[in-house]
Amino acid sequence: MSVPTKARPKPPDPVPARVIVEDLRPEVDGGRFPVKRTMGERVRATVHVYADGHEEIQAALLHRPEGEEEWREVRLVHVGNDVWEGAFDVEALGTWRYTAEAWLDRFGTWRHGLAKKAEAGQDVSVDLRVGAALVEEAAGRAAGPEARLLEASAALLRGEGTSGPREAVERALESGLAQLMARHQDRRGAVRYPRELGVSVERERARFSSWYEMFPRSTSPEPGRHGTFRDCEARLPYVAGMGFDVLYLPPIHPIGRSHRKGKNNATAAGPDDVGSPWAIGAKEGGFDAIHPLLGTLEDFRRLVARAGELGIEVALDLAFQCSPDHPWVKEHPQWFRWRPDGTVQYAENPPKKYEDIYPLEFENEDWRGLWEELRRVVLFWVGQGVKVFRVDNPHTKPFRFWEWLIAEVRREHPDVIFLSEAFTRPKVMYRLAKLGFSQSYNYFPWRNTKEELVAYFSESTRPPVADFLRANLWPNTPDILTEPLQHGGRPVFASRLALAATLGASYGIYGPAYELMESRPRSPGSEEYLDSEKYQVRHWDLARDDSLRDLAARLNRIRRENPALQGDRSLRFHAVDNDQLVAYSKRSDDLSNVVLVVVNLDPHHVQSGFVEFPVEELALDPRAPWQVHDLLSDARFFWHGSRNFVELDPRASPAHVFRVRRRLRSERDFDYFL
Repeated sequence: MSVPTKARPKPPDPVPARVIVEDLRPEVDGGRFPVKRTMGERVRATVHVYADGHEEIQAALLHRPEGEEEWREVRLVHVGNDVWEGAFDVEALGTWRYTAEAWLDRFGTWRHGLAKKAEAGQDVSVDLRVGAALVEEAAGRAAGPEARLLEASAALLRGEGTSGPREAVERALESGLAQLMARHQDRRGAVRYPRELGVSVERERARFSSWYEMFPRSTSPEPGRHGTFRDCEARLPYVAGMGFDVLYLPPIHPIGRSHRKGKNNATAAGPDDVGSPWAIGAKEGGFDAIHPLLGTLEDFRRLVARAGELGIEVALDLAFQCSPDHPWVKEHPQWFRWRPDGTVQYAENPPKKYEDIYPLEFENEDWRGLWEELRRVVLFWVGQGVKVFRVDNPHTKPFRFWEWLIAEVRREHPDVIFLSEAFTRPKVMYRLAKLGFSQSYNYFPWRNTKEELVAYFSESTRPPVADFLRANLWPNTPDILTEPLQHGGRPVFASRLALAATLGASYGIYGPAYELMESRPRSPGSEEYLDSEKYQVRHWDLARDDSLRDLAARLNRIRRENPALQGDRSLRFHAVDNDQLVAYSKRSDDLSNVVLVVVNLDPHHVQSGFVEFPVEELALDPRAPWQVHDLLSDARFFWHGSRNFVELDPRASPAHVFRVRRRLRSERDFDYFL
């Protein structure tokens, strides 16, 4: 016989939450993609938090490395209009998670009300009993000495051991009790932001780097001889002397002979023409092979090691495309698109034709096999010591492929950096950055006027763009010789170098073409070089007296010595009453390092004007003189107030790069400048 059981009482429904937590920033596409930071950087966050009624609120920013279960916490500060802000530092590579949480502050609300009543002389005896109960509850959440302190505080609020209500109120309003209660708050009804957001944390070089592009085959000291990795090794002190820390090499693989391009992109190649390095693959091998004229894999590893001793990382080109002679054409024909006439579809960009290049077909039936093989290629070169890759035309391959590949590589090697060479539409460029590319080429080569520079960099260095895209500024590439460089002479090369090195925390030049001011186009109106290194071996006279190598070295030294120039988020433009002068500044978080740059955009004439610089933002006395130190010329000037005169002769110097120095008083009571 069954015995009826007594029905268990239904637990009470939880009280509906009253706090609203919304609009947590930074947030990229609703949390679909992580924001970008480098190791040691600070993530500054804001969130909107509010509730009905008049209770006080507390909020916290929660953060943790992915894989760590416990959240770390930073209390958020209310800055007005229901906006709260806080920050945390990311100290390790990989992905971090963060979110926000808020709750009604019952003790804080009670404490605020008690203070008002006591000030008004009202009876607070009941209020003290309410507060005692809140403190006693907190004691139950605490442990050890803090629990005993809270129990003692509760007794004091009940009047035990005090001379009366006045002393109890004084004890209740002590900051020490408030701090103790803050550590053991009642978080019933706490509301968490509905999403956990991500931070992709990379090493410093993803944020701050100076790139130098060089064709290994053009490094021979003897005219007419094909260069080798040993020749590259001999060139390293020259690159290091200019202060570059990334040496980027175009593809170093065997070059196909079928449909090889001749000099100046001629469709017919002669017997001695070397072809384009981007036509990858021959009988000697493909993406994991080395062009035999450059040397051996051991020679390459030696180059990487020697570069590292000089503080330089070697970056390789990932150009996922094949020549008609690439082994994959026969071994994996399914990885290519075949036309009805039985030939492979070569690359085209009408009216241009690239018969020497077969694009890979990423939507073939064996797409997974192709993806896995390309991952193997990247990991192979990582195994040779390469941790930086410049990716050729990533916008012509699937987004999903790059998201997968970068994540797969970083799963084993979180220190690998990828640069996206995607001169394409803004939305496509942005998507690639969101997918995981550390840095991105951009439209800097074609932003030449003051209006263009101010508009473009004001957008790209501010959220939301700055939260996912890091620009790498290149005034030239082997494919890009802009019209100003063709006609502006040395002043344009100098001013564009100064702009790239100071507007961008990361920048690069294609050399020695840049420092030797190569300016001859293949034809009028073309941005392609005459006698381009893409199709032939060149010999460069690095000892030329007019070289810009000394200017490059000076700018790179300035970048290393001034933390303000090692990031982009502080960039601010300043008014100048001359459209041929552009002025901007960068500053460190603590304002200990402030750099003001003024560049003359006119290559032909002296230009002058008055620069408006907000001295009050730097806590400078507008009534007292302050000093600017031109780090290019080493000249020093005393300025007064926020409006000061500048003049630049393009034949003498392209720019002022001023370190702003503050007047301080020493212990010996004399002035000096920081």
